[in-house]
Amino acid sequence: MTVRVVLVDDQPLIRAGLRMVIDEDPGLEIAGEAGTGDEAVLLVRDLRPDVVVMDIRMPGMDGIEATRIITADPEGPRVVVLTTFDDDEHVYGALRSGASGFLVKDMALPEILAAIRVIAAGDGLIAPGVTRRLIERFARSPEPPPAPRHRPPDALTDREQQVLSLVGGGLTNHEIAARLVISVATVKAYVTRLLAKLDARDRVHLVIIAYETGLAPLPRSR
Repeated sequence: MTVRVVLVDDQPLIRAGLRMVIDEDPGLEIAGEAGTGDEAVLLVRDLRPDVVVMDIRMPGMDGIEATRIITADPEGPRVVVLTTFDDDEHVYGALRSGASGFLVKDMALPEILAAIRVIAAGDGLIAPGVTRRLIERFARSPEPPPAPRHRPPDALTDREQQVLSLVGGGLTNHEIAARLVISVATVKAYVTRLLAKLDARDRVHLVIIAYETGLAPLPRSR
């Protein structure tokens, strides 16, 4: 099944470069392009793509607001933010708005293509390094956003705790499967079970829970 992608970026050269690479991937195709958040919202409603690759800073409606509107539709596409700006406010804003992934433009193109496929398959993905900084934000904040209510770690099996620890480390389902020598389908089943057991809204909340419960140690302050 071909993944239909909408590119959203106010720089035509960026869109052209991504379009050229995506067009060469037999599993992906460009459904449309937009240069602003407003255009993106209208285009997505019309084309119904599988994945939206969204920039953040654009004229008019920015990518974070456009992501919030697009993901508010239960039948809408999944959104992966691809931006130059990987500061804490943009990361947190993008994930809070409903984005399934956060990537930076200096990543290698094959990694970006792989991330689009991961997002389309229903997984979540945050660029390496960004996950740790996201957690550092929660560790530093005197009044962090309320965490989802969840049972203590001993409510989980040893294997579920292993999977949660690896999710907290920012690993994808495929990477977790390779690490634990199990199938990707089994990993997905574990993640689904964790979401239910821990009353977590999404994968990002699982990352936070992994740190809160000590299954993934908080980074030391510098």
